[in-house]
Amino acid sequence: MARPYMLYDVFTDERLKGNPLAIVLEAEGLSEEDMQAIAGEFNLSETVFVFASENPAHTARLRIFTPGRELPFAGHPTVGTAIALAERAGAGQTLDQVSVLEEKIGPVRCAVRLAEPGAPFAEFDLPAKSAHYKLENALDRQGIADALSISVKHVGFENHYPGVWSAGVPFLYVPVKDVATLGEVEFDPALWERVAPFSGGHLVSAYVYCRGANGANFHARMFSPDMGIAEDPATGAAAAGLSGVIHAHDKLPDGHHAFVIAQGVEMGRASKIHLHIDGAAGEITRTRIGGQAVKVASGMLEI
Repeated sequence: MARPYMLYDVFTDERLKGNPLAIVLEAEGLSEEDMQAIAGEFNLSETVFVFASENPAHTARLRIFTPGRELPFAGHPTVGTAIALAERAGAGQTLDQVSVLEEKIGPVRCAVRLAEPGAPFAEFDLPAKSAHYKLENALDRQGIADALSISVKHVGFENHYPGVWSAGVPFLYVPVKDVATLGEVEFDPALWERVAPFSGGHLVSAYVYCRGANGANFHARMFSPDMGIAEDPATGAAAAGLSGVIHAHDKLPDGHHAFVIAQGVEMGRASKIHLHIDGAAGEITRTRIGGQAVKVASGMLEI
């Protein structure tokens, strides 16, 4: 059975930048094994499979696969698919649309703007608040530094220190001294397996970040041997978890805070992720992730 698919570059307004995403439409009838094999065939950081929604008031139901496994939630698939479905339904029109995408973590509310000129923009409310994981054993800073091929004295800055946080997908957040240090990182998967904790039977991925430059508040890189991703150009799920890191370590006052996270620069696929955090009474009350996306290709999957 032939199924239409599309390729989008997400968290960018330029083709061949940002994070590429495969979107397989009309996915009914595909088994979990089929979807995992197709994700491996595309070999992108994520492939989305679009099904009819279970709730008729919602737009679609999504399943999200990396080359290594299925995810309950991910940011760039949410942004990219929301824009792709809005463009497909809008047929070139200028419109603002609110949709709900059903993901394994639960319903995800998205707002999409299609406007000319400029690339479409989508923003979604986080389905889960970022939470800090309490680990049984202390993290090995020297081991982390060795796995990143940097000096241990460059791990951490200001009030920021390594820790595991999750807003649906857990990451080990590793703050480093500055952008120059981040650029020097050479990730060693074998050494990472020695120091990274497990969560839900999966090795936690590395999200390395620092204060940003050139208009970005933060600069980041993400490595995930467990997901089959050597390095990711943009990681919305990790940016979602970063909301809790920023709120806790920077002690954000109540109110609205907007951040831009740069990622993928070292890969030649510069990405820009928008993160919005609202807080009251010392707690996060709402978090949103947003970004642009552009269509690169479309075709038929002969499966």
